[in-house]
Amino acid sequence: MSGPIARPWIEKLDIYVGGKSHVEGIEKPVKLSSNESPFGPSPKAMEAYLKEATALHRYPDACYHDLRAALAKKYDIEADQIVCGIGSDEILKLACRAYLEPNDEVIFSNHSFMMYPIATRSYGGIAVEVDDENFTTNVDHILAAITNRTKIIFIANPNNPTGTYLSTSEVERLWKNIPDNILLVLDSAYAEFVTEDDYQAGIELVQKSKNVLMTRTFSKLYGLAALRLGWGYACPEISNTLDKIRDPFNVPTPTQVAGIAALNDIAFEKMAKSHNIKWLEILKNELCAMGLEPVPSVANFILIHFPDHKNKSAEAANEYLLKHGYILRWLPKQGLSHYLRLTIGTEEQNLALIDLLKKFMET
Repeated sequence: MSGPIARPWIEKLDIYVGGKSHVEGIEKPVKLSSNESPFGPSPKAMEAYLKEATALHRYPDACYHDLRAALAKKYDIEADQIVCGIGSDEILKLACRAYLEPNDEVIFSNHSFMMYPIATRSYGGIAVEVDDENFTTNVDHILAAITNRTKIIFIANPNNPTGTYLSTSEVERLWKNIPDNILLVLDSAYAEFVTEDDYQAGIELVQKSKNVLMTRTFSKLYGLAALRLGWGYACPEISNTLDKIRDPFNVPTPTQVAGIAALNDIAFEKMAKSHNIKWLEILKNELCAMGLEPVPSVANFILIHFPDHKNKSAEAANEYLLKHGYILRWLPKQGLSHYLRLTIGTEEQNLALIDLLKKFMET
C-alpha cells in the first residue's frame, strides 16, 4: 500500500544546514560560524520582548502596522510597500512561490547564499549557477545566462560567504540590461555593516523600478537571529503580491516589538558597527601576517584561504580550532574546501582566535 506521492523535485531537495554550534567534549564552545552578533540583542529589544510575555494569548497584528511604520521612518520609505517574514529566508521563498512555475529558471552566483537553490527547487524551478570572479558576483556572467525561462535573479550584496560586494553602478548595469519580466532580488542581509561610498542596499533602485525586491534581516547587526525577523521592500505590485501569499500572523507580537525596539536603539547600533569596522581591519592584518589570505570583506565575517597542504589546510585548521572550542564555518560543499569563514566575535574571542591560529600555523 503506497502513501501520498510528493512532487518529484522535493525528493531531491537539499535541507539548509546552519553553522555548527556544538563540539563534543566542549561545554561552551565559541561559535563563530553563523555571522551572529557578538553582543547579542540590544537591551531595549530584550526588554520589549519580555514585556509581551503576559499577552501571549493574543494573536499578533496581522499587518504589523507599528513595525512597518518603524522601518518606514528609519529608512524614509513607504510603509505599505514593506512585507515582513520569518527571516528574510521567507521573503526569498515567497518570491519563488509568487513568480516561478515548474522548470522556470533562477540565476545566482556560485559561492553565494545556500538558500537560493533550495528556495528555487522547492517550487520546481531550475537553479542556474554562474561563475563569480575573485569571489565577487559578475554581472556579465549573469546576463549571459539569461534565457526566456529566466524569472528571478538573486544577488547577495554583500555576498555570503565571501564578504565581497557589487557597487551601485554594477547593480544598476545589471538591472538596466535584464528584461522587465525578470524579478531582481537584492539580498542585503549585511547592508548595515558596509561603509563603502559606492554601495547602496537597494532602496533607491526599488523606488524607480517595477521589478526589484530588496530583502533585509534583523538577524545580523540587530542580533535577533532566534526571533527570525526579516523584511522586504518593493513596488506596490510586488509587495502586495507577496503580502497575499504569506501566512497570516507570520510575525509574532514579541518579535514585532523587539524589532521596533532594536531599530530605535541607536547607541547599540553605533557600537556594533564601530566594533565591526575596527576588527575587520585588525583581523585582516593579523591573518595576512600569518601567511593566510583573507578575501576582502565588507560584512561581519571574513573568508580565509588556507594553504593546500594537509598539515596547514582549512580542514586541519578547522579540526584544530574545534579541539580548542572555537567553531568557524568550513564549506567544502560550496566549493570552498580550502577556506574557513570567520564571524567577527567579541574582542576577547578575536584575540584568542588570533593566538590559536598563530600556534596552528607555527606548529
